[in-house]
Amino acid sequence: MAEQANGKEEEGAGSEFSKVKEKVLEKKERLVESYNVRCDEVEVEIRIVIKNFKHTYKVIVPEVSIATSALLDDIKEKLIGAIEVNPTEIFDTKLMDELKTELKDDAAVLLSEELPDLGEKTKNQFILDLMNDLLGLGNIEIFLNDDQIEEIVINSAKEPVRVYHKKYGWLESNITLKSEAQISNYANIIARRIGREITTLNPLLDAHLMTKDRANAILTPISTKGNTVTIRKFARDPWTAPDFIKNRTASSEVLALIWLCIQYEMNILISGGTGSGKTSLLNVCMPFMPPNHRIISIEDTRELQLPKFLYWCPLTTRPANPEGKGEVTMLDLVVNSLRMRPDRIIMGEIRKQREAEVLFEAMHTGHSVYGTLHADTCAQTITRLVNPPINIPESMLDSVHLNVVMFRDRRLGVRRIFEVGEFLEEIDPNTRRLHFNPSILYRWDPRTDDIVPVEKSGIRLYEKIGSHTGLSADEIRADIDLKKRILDWLVEHNTRSIEEMGTVMNRYYVDRNTVIDMVEKNQDPKGLFE
Repeated sequence: MAEQANGKEEEGAGSEFSKVKEKVLEKKERLVESYNVRCDEVEVEIRIVIKNFKHTYKVIVPEVSIATSALLDDIKEKLIGAIEVNPTEIFDTKLMDELKTELKDDAAVLLSEELPDLGEKTKNQFILDLMNDLLGLGNIEIFLNDDQIEEIVINSAKEPVRVYHKKYGWLESNITLKSEAQISNYANIIARRIGREITTLNPLLDAHLMTKDRANAILTPISTKGNTVTIRKFARDPWTAPDFIKNRTASSEVLALIWLCIQYEMNILISGGTGSGKTSLLNVCMPFMPPNHRIISIEDTRELQLPKFLYWCPLTTRPANPEGKGEVTMLDLVVNSLRMRPDRIIMGEIRKQREAEVLFEAMHTGHSVYGTLHADTCAQTITRLVNPPINIPESMLDSVHLNVVMFRDRRLGVRRIFEVGEFLEEIDPNTRRLHFNPSILYRWDPRTDDIVPVEKSGIRLYEKIGSHTGLSADEIRADIDLKKRILDWLVEHNTRSIEEMGTVMNRYYVDRNTVIDMVEKNQDPKGLFE
């Protein structure tokens, strides 16, 4: 077999790759855009084409003959035989990286022995394919390395993989998986790497990849078309406050208010619909925290991506095994987190009554708490909190100092802060009972695409901050204005990476006057990084 591959078949393998690169687009296809995606030092070409009157996502991969494919399978078997990985190493990303490097070296040696005339570009492509098959999710890894992709969906082996592209929306790709067994195998790989399992008895999986992307899998027959895997990607270069200001998701004034609340340890709830950007906003606001505060985050699935400079301990829940043992619930983690001496507690999403009660109790005991909730307005946030299934006593709402509501306009493809408000307590004149109503401080105006102030000041919010700090309302407004100018200064000088934001925030908390002086003189923030 090796001799056959070294002959005409091998010559075909190298030329086949170049033929694909040079091949004229198929009839009825029109090229819209072409760019390269880097996967493990290998450039893979991506083409966005219009085919049959719709945009299509094409991955340009080498066409391999049957003989060469058989040879690659043989090399793969030899590499599998050389792998010695114990279960604990699967969870260690450093050891897995070392294993990957070792396997790449072994694969290069085997390819050189079996196919000595193989071109360097084709050889690197074959090594990439082998690594993706052995340690990754095959061609799905190419999608994971494309920064333009937000979502990856495998519906079944009968349908091509679909992706959500930042620029073109939902696209059908030219990648189709071989069988339902292959999709099931991918789901099992994802599950094993976080210590879970997905089986016919337990056919649902909500997990995260080693890249921190969120994955959901459903096995047949629950998914009637076939095994399904959905991967929601998170930005490799996280969003920051200057990004949100530039793309008009938020205004510098609103972010300055949120920054003030975080600095003075106010409790904040972020509401919104599915995909509206609740977690993204939470991520954007986290650098506003003082770097010496201990942060505990609690989630069902890892979605938060806090910067490295923060003192952060992320916790995730775990479902029970098939025997019904080993479950770790959100409530378990919330209760346990209170014994970890946290300064700040972040709860991924508030869903159930007991979880909410413990979290609100943490607010009352002096912890600074941040959480997300599904609700479309400030008024709806109150309604959801005081009714089933959350159903907390209305008197507990006194602990929430600020409510930020996110909105996603699917028609325009934009996300915006829709409302910023606080909960004001009132006495019903008829029943004499205490209840809370929202007081809107800012609201998004769809006609101008601006987030405009509604109330002149946060009545209760300013009182609360003043009672803790001694600041007057005028001093609080002056502090918000200063923070707004700092954020605008960062936008003006294109300072937006998470590391740069961390440096500026650290300097602000330990040497505030230097930062203010640089803002006043409009100096380049890069002076802080030296």
